[in-house]
Amino acid sequence: MIKMVAIVGTYQNGYVKLDKEYVSTSPVKVIVTFLEEVEAATDKGLSLSDFSFSESQKNLEKYKGSFSDAVIEERRLDL
Repeated sequence: MIKMVAIVGTYQNGYVKLDKEYVSTSPVKVIVTFLEEVEAATDKGLSLSDFSFSESQKNLEKYKGSFSDAVIEERRLDL
């Protein structure tokens, strides 16, 4: 049986320091996940207020194609 235990710690200069002790009588495999704080760009990007459902409906009134097909085609062109 495999048991998984999560312990918070800090990585600095190539070493991991755990916030609490973990006792083991044999070597233990570990997974290290780095949690970095990332600053959100406030001057770029879109926000929810940039979208209007009614405006989108108005813009697509005369569109007779498939929106899904258009998105797939656009993504293929980006590859």
